Amino acid sequence: MAKEENKETEKKAYVPKKEVHVNLIRVLGKDIRGDHKIGSALTKINGISWAFSNAVCKILKLDRSVTLQDVSKEDLKKIEEFITNPEVPVFLKNRRKDLDSGEDMHMSGVDLKLRKEFDIKRLKKIKAYRGVRHSANLPVRGQRTKANFRKNRKPSVAAAKKKEKK
Repeated sequence: MAKEENKETEKKAYVPKKEVHVNLIRVLGKDIRGDHKIGSALTKINGISWAFSNAVCKILKLDRSVTLQDVSKEDLKKIEEFITNPEVPVFLKNRRKDLDSGEDMHMSGVDLKLRKEFDIKRLKKIKAYRGVRHSANLPVRGQRTKANFRKNRKPSVAAAKKKEKK
């Protein structure tokens, strides 16, 4: 019994992991590790959720368990074309009833980031409630502010007095 306890307490020698060569694959302007499976790799792109990723794999008849580096270039082109112009149900799209065009569209990558910035700027410009909250760095969607969202605040007078005593 004493020998078993000694074995448990002995430190095991560090064995470094073998480095495995992994390709980076560029999909829609985003570098993704090639050892990720297609289903999860597509979610690394901004604007693509798990549901949308699963829909892409199902509609294009791709196996979700195949790694990204094992997918052919033709299939990658199909994926990119489908994501830029998807034919999926409306509830999977991330920009329904767009203000400018009134259409249901799906955006991903840099386009989505730019559009979001423009939306926030428009809200600030028209001085909507959400725009005012954005400009004041306060929560926009009705969360309480007594305990949370205090990182942008000045330290209170009581906290300043405590520092002086130390």
